[in-house]
Amino acid sequence: MQTLRDILDAAAAGVFPAADGGTTVVPQPSPRDAGVMSFTAHSVVFTDEDPQWVRETLRGTDCDALAATMNPRFLTALMDRTGRRTETIDAVLVADPLPGEPPLALHEIADPGHPRIAYAHGRRDGVRAWTAEGGVLVMGRGVAGRLEVSVEVDEKVRHRGLGRLLVTAARQLAVEPLWAQVAPGNARSVRAFQAAGYRPVGAELLLQRKMPVCPSE
Repeated sequence: MQTLRDILDAAAAGVFPAADGGTTVVPQPSPRDAGVMSFTAHSVVFTDEDPQWVRETLRGTDCDALAATMNPRFLTALMDRTGRRTETIDAVLVADPLPGEPPLALHEIADPGHPRIAYAHGRRDGVRAWTAEGGVLVMGRGVAGRLEVSVEVDEKVRHRGLGRLLVTAARQLAVEPLWAQVAPGNARSVRAFQAAGYRPVGAELLLQRKMPVCPSE
């Protein structure tokens, strides 16, 4: 049986689900992670709910098949069915590891009280964090065990390219494909990741058992 990790590994290698307007339903990779991932003209719903219920509910949205899994009617039904809540639909990007040393000095920290690190602990395993002057870089294993990165840059040092340097450094710390989830409206982050060589592969909405505490912007 195909798993979500199989699909993600293929996407990281540039092989995507068939652009056929279809929906693939796979089991949750863990009790924590359920949700929807949308690729070009194909969606993946990862849930332990009955696949037949998913398909019947999608048909009941009265929406174009290409957009049905991200339609508010379907997402509301899925949240009601699972008893979960959600945050935003994120753009999902991926990048390969890079050789060489990070382009800035990093200091690894273990500060569970830092808002960005506390947020990461709510949705990732094996979290590690590094600071640079004016920013923080966090990595950990998220959905289906994929390696995920997030960064935060202090307001006073923004617009100086630090975000791009941090997400580039993450690629040099990684030894496998590195994933990022970015709110599409956060144009600065989207530009930083793309400038550092991260490739957009789709969109994703995660269903949370408990809402994490969001880090301050």
